[in-house]
Amino acid sequence: MTLSKSVEESLREAESSLRNALAYAARGERPVICTEIAKMIKELENIRSVDSIYDMLDSREPGSKGTYGPMFDDE
Repeated sequence: MTLSKSVEESLREAESSLRNALAYAARGERPVICTEIAKMIKELENIRSVDSIYDMLDSREPGSKGTYGPMFDDE
């Protein structure tokens, strides 16, 4: 199941706000604050990536090893 449009949009808005906060934090906050904000941005990106991987796995045919690109090859 793909992320709904409203969830996708909300995640992008949250990411945008965090990027803005990171820009301000980079000018005057402690480095640990910048690191934590960057981790939150990364986690939001991971949500979208993981969702697309699950979509590929859900759409494969039963019994199929599937072909999902080099990340999933036997090589």
